[in-house]
Amino acid sequence: MLSRRLLRIKVIKALYAYFQGGGSDVKGARKALKASMDATYDLYFQMMWLIVEVRRYAEERIELGRKKHLPTPEEKNPNTKFIENELILRIEESPVILEYLKRRKLGWHKTPELIKELYNALVESDYYTKYMESPKADLKEDVALVRDFYSSEALEESELLESVLEEQSVLWNDDAGFATVMVVKTLERIRPTSGQPEIPILPQFKSPDDPAFADRLLVEAIDGYEENLSLVEKFTHNWDVERIALMDNLIMTTAIAEMKTFTDIPTRVTLDEYIEIAKFYSTPGSNLFINGILDKVSK
Repeated sequence: MLSRRLLRIKVIKALYAYFQGGGSDVKGARKALKASMDATYDLYFQMMWLIVEVRRYAEERIELGRKKHLPTPEEKNPNTKFIENELILRIEESPVILEYLKRRKLGWHKTPELIKELYNALVESDYYTKYMESPKADLKEDVALVRDFYSSEALEESELLESVLEEQSVLWNDDAGFATVMVVKTLERIRPTSGQPEIPILPQFKSPDDPAFADRLLVEAIDGYEENLSLVEKFTHNWDVERIALMDNLIMTTAIAEMKTFTDIPTRVTLDEYIEIAKFYSTPGSNLFINGILDKVSK
């Protein structure tokens, strides 16, 4: 499910696009925000399906080996433990996942080189070797293998995966990590002894109030931008507010908008969230500057 932090990040990005586009189309900004939230949920299903394509590629290789004119003993009697992984087969047969992928036109059928790269990285990994050599075959072990795949450096550091995702959707920029965490959280919800046949898919939002939270935060951040910017300027005595990077200003003014609008959220929670966001999305080293300004504004 999309966390509140991710929603805040998406609001800031939508705000950035709004001002870069001339700062006049509020309706368009709200529509873009919703599309961005939906796209991240799409990516969750897309990433969930990735291990299925790797399994299918492994199965194709086994079949090709068996059909050779002079197959080796290993090709005649291959280790089929991975392609028979119960969890992967459950994902592959899940009506919920299949319906969603079909409805949203998602999949990896146009990216064979990526699937090959990830398969090769998988079979060369220590966790895969240990899994294939183990005589056990139970759902707990199958889940652990898939979890290791999604937590691997090979997946996290794949430049090809990053490139493919950018080509598939401009709205997936920077979201692969969030979507992968959602997949891992899904795997953690699987209880091997519960007889649970269906994959416990996460909802898009933790709370039904979250979409309204994001939409209202964006609108309030736009409407109160000039007023909130003047508050920032009040506490930057030796700075020209126009010389502060736009992203830094957007982070601070969005935080101020949240403090003003959502009084049920503790101020410390809001401050901590935006300070963390600043570490990754503001200019280098400016998170300390943002921290100081927001602390003064909140007081």
